[in-house]
Amino acid sequence: MFDGMAVETIDVGPGSLRVRYGGNGPPLLLLHGHPRTHMTWGKVADLLSPHFTIVCPDLRGFGKSFQPPDTEDSRHSAKRAKALDCVSLMQLLGHRRFAVAGHDRGSYVAFRLAMDYPEIITRLVVIDSIPIIEHLERMDWRFARDWYHWFFFAQPGKPEQAINADPRSWYKAITPEFMGQEAYQDLMAAIHDPAVVHGMIEDYRAGLTVDREDEWQDRKAGKKITCPLLCLWSTHDDLEYFFGDPRKIWQSWATKVSGHGIESGHHVAEENPLDLAHALLHFLEAP
Repeated sequence: MFDGMAVETIDVGPGSLRVRYGGNGPPLLLLHGHPRTHMTWGKVADLLSPHFTIVCPDLRGFGKSFQPPDTEDSRHSAKRAKALDCVSLMQLLGHRRFAVAGHDRGSYVAFRLAMDYPEIITRLVVIDSIPIIEHLERMDWRFARDWYHWFFFAQPGKPEQAINADPRSWYKAITPEFMGQEAYQDLMAAIHDPAVVHGMIEDYRAGLTVDREDEWQDRKAGKKITCPLLCLWSTHDDLEYFFGDPRKIWQSWATKVSGHGIESGHHVAEENPLDLAHALLHFLEAP
C-alpha cells in the first residue's frame, strides 16, 4: 500500500503530524475515522495516486501524530483545531487549494474544513456521516442503544480505563482480513498506547461540546458549504437505517449535494476500495 509515497512527520505549529503523500495530479486530502490511522486509506490511495496527489495524515490525537493538551471542554481536540492542522499541512506541502474526503470522525474534520475555509476547499466528500447536531436532534432509543459509545466516551476517565484494561478485547472487531497486515499492526500499536486512546476519546468529548456548538452557530448564521459535496454511505452499515437518505440531511448544509450508497460494511476504504475509489474519481474529475 501507498506505493512510491513518502512518509514523514511534519510540524504544523501546535505539534507534528505523521503523513504519507505522493502521486500525480491535483491535491486530495484523505482523513480517517475512529480508531483508524491514515493506513486505512492505503488501497484507495494506490488506486487514486495516478490521478491525484494524495495526502494522508494521522489526525492529531490519533496514530503517531501529536497529542493535544487537555482542557475541560476538549477544545484542542475539536474539529476546528484539526481542520487548521490540515490547512497548515497542505500549505507546507505546497497545496493552496485542495479537495478533501473524510470517513467517520474524519468526515467531521472535512466538513469543518469546507465550512471554515471555502476559499481553499474545492470539493468535499463525507462518508458514513451526517453533522453531529443532526445526529443528536434525530436520535431515538435505538441510536442510544447501538451508538452508546458516543455518550460513554464523553464521560471523564471511565472510557480510557475500560479500553486500556484490554484494548484488543474492546476493539475485537478489528482484523487484518480487509485492511492488510501492515495496517493491522499499525492500528494495534495505536490502540495499545494509552496516550493515543485518550486522544481518540477526546475527539468524542469535543464532538458533544465545542463541535456541537460550532455546528449550531453555523446553522444559526445560515452558513452553507458552497463547493460540491458528495455524500457516500456504506449500505451494510446503519446510517441509512437510523436517519433515512443522508443526502436529504446534507442538503440543509450545502448548496450542491450528490451521493449514493456503496456496498460495504462501515470501513469502506478497506472493504470495498475499488467502488470507493471509482466514486471519488467520478466526483472529483467531474466538470
